[in-house]
Amino acid sequence: MTETSHDRLLIVDFGSQVTQLIARRLRELNVYCEIHPYQNVTDGFLRDFAPRAVILSGGPDSVTREGSPRPPALVFDLGVPVLGICYGQQVMMQMLGGKVEAGQGTAEFGRAWVTPGAERIDLLSGWFMDGSGREQVWMSHGDHVSEIAPGFQVYGTSPGAPFAIAADPGRRFYAVQFHPEVHHTPNGRTLYQNFVREAGFTGDWTMGAYREEAIRRIRDQVGDARVICGLSGGVDSSVAAVLIHEAIGEQLTCVFVDHGLLRQGEAEEVVTMFRDHYNMALIHASEQDLFLDELDGVSDPETKRKIIGRLFIDVFQKHAGEVGGAEFLAQGTLYPDVIESVSFSGGPSVTIKSHHNVGGLPEKMGLKLVEPLRELFKDEVRSLGRELGLPEAFIGRHPFPGPGLAIRCPGEITRDKLDILRRADAVYIDQIRKHGLYDEIWQPFEAILPVRTVGVMDDGRTYEFACALRAVTTVDGMTADYYPFSHEFLGETATRIINEVKGINRVTYDITSKPPGTIEWE
Repeated sequence: MTETSHDRLLIVDFGSQVTQLIARRLRELNVYCEIHPYQNVTDGFLRDFAPRAVILSGGPDSVTREGSPRPPALVFDLGVPVLGICYGQQVMMQMLGGKVEAGQGTAEFGRAWVTPGAERIDLLSGWFMDGSGREQVWMSHGDHVSEIAPGFQVYGTSPGAPFAIAADPGRRFYAVQFHPEVHHTPNGRTLYQNFVREAGFTGDWTMGAYREEAIRRIRDQVGDARVICGLSGGVDSSVAAVLIHEAIGEQLTCVFVDHGLLRQGEAEEVVTMFRDHYNMALIHASEQDLFLDELDGVSDPETKRKIIGRLFIDVFQKHAGEVGGAEFLAQGTLYPDVIESVSFSGGPSVTIKSHHNVGGLPEKMGLKLVEPLRELFKDEVRSLGRELGLPEAFIGRHPFPGPGLAIRCPGEITRDKLDILRRADAVYIDQIRKHGLYDEIWQPFEAILPVRTVGVMDDGRTYEFACALRAVTTVDGMTADYYPFSHEFLGETATRIINEVKGINRVTYDITSKPPGTIEWE
C-alpha cells in the first residue's frame, strides 16, 4: 500500500487478464488507484486503505463454485460507491442476496450490444446517445446473474445477460456484466468517468503533483546517502535518473553499461545527454569486448539472455564499487512490474522467455532500493518525463530490450552480423521517421536471419544475409498486431537497405500477430 495524499480508489483483483486496464483507464482520468489481489484485501486492509470507491474486477472463476473468491463483506458497509465488473458483478449479486447460474446457453464472448432499461441513472450519462438506442460492449462470461439482489434494478440488457447493467443507486452499488475497460467497449471511459464523479474524485492525480511528492519522498528516504542508478538510456531509467537527480543532485551516480549490443550511435547519445546536458555523475562502462567475446558463436536465445544478465550484474557491481559509500540502488520499476510480482493465485506461471533486468542486484550488493516510478504506468512515465523537461526524442523512444541486438540476431552472434544489423536498422528507422510513421508504431525493429540467400547485383551473383522487418501496434504489449505498411513503403525501404548496407541482399516483412508469435523474435 502506497502512502499518498490523494483520494484512493481500490481495485480488488479476482484474476482477470485485463485488470490492469481498469487502473490505466482510471489514471487517464487523473484518479489515483491501486490493484490488490482479493486474498490480501482483509477488513483491516480496507480500514487502513480507506478507499473513496471500490471496483471489483472480473475473473476466471465461477461464483457458483464452493470456495470461489470473495471480497470481505465490509466492502459493502464502507458507505462508498462500489462497481462490480463481470465476475465482480456476479459476486456482488451473490453476496447481497441475488442468484447466479452457470452457463446454460447464456454465455457471451466478444462483442455484444446492450440496450437500455426504462429508467436512466447518472452512471450511464452519455450512453445510448448515437441514435441506435444501444451500446457496443465486450462480454466474456459463461455464468450469468439469474436474479438480482434486493434493492437493485435493471438498467441495461443484452441477448445473453438480462441483467447486463444493474444498480442500487441509493447505496451507490453498480454492477455490469461486460468489461468497460477494454478497447472493444468504445464508451467504457465515459462509464468510468461517471463512476468516479459519483464517488467525488476531483482528478488531482497529475504528474506535476506526483513530481513534487516523489522528490519529497526520495529526499526523505535517502537523506545524505549516495545512490547508484543503472542507466540504459530507455524511457524508464532515464526518467528515474532525472527525477532522482532533481531530488538529490550530486548524491546520484549513474552507471551506463555499454555491452556492444546497442543501436547505431546510441551509446554516444546517452552519454552526451546525461553527462553534458544534465551534468550528472556518469560512469560509462565500455565493456563491448567482454560481452561479445562470451557471446561469440552462441545461438540458443535463453543462453544469450542468461549470459547478458550475468555479465551485466558483474559489470555493474564492478563499476558501482567505484562509487564509495553508496547505500541505495535506483531502479526504473513500473507499476505493472509490481502488480505482476504478486501472483493472483500463488501458483506458477509459464515462462515464455526470461527477462533481462537488474533484479538480482540488490541481494548481491546489499543495497536498499529507490524505485520512484513504481506507482506509474508507462504512459504516466512519459508524462512525467515531459514534466521534467526530457527531450521528446528520449520520451517518445520505442521500447528496446535489455539484451539489445543479441535477440534480434537469431542464430550465432558475430561482430560482423551485429554491424550489418546496426546499419540496416538505422536505415529502417530513418525510413519510418521520413514517412512520419514513428509515433504510429509501438515498436519497430529489424532481425538479421541466420541464413544466406542468392542474389544478383551488378550482373554478379551475391550470397548474403536476409533480414526481416518487424513493426507492431499494441495498447499494452500483451497482444499486438503488425503495422500495415504500404507496399510502396516496403519496396522503398528494401531498396535502400540492399543498396546502402553491404551484407544484405533480401528483405522480408513479418506479419505475425501476438499471439501466436511474440513481439521479438527471441
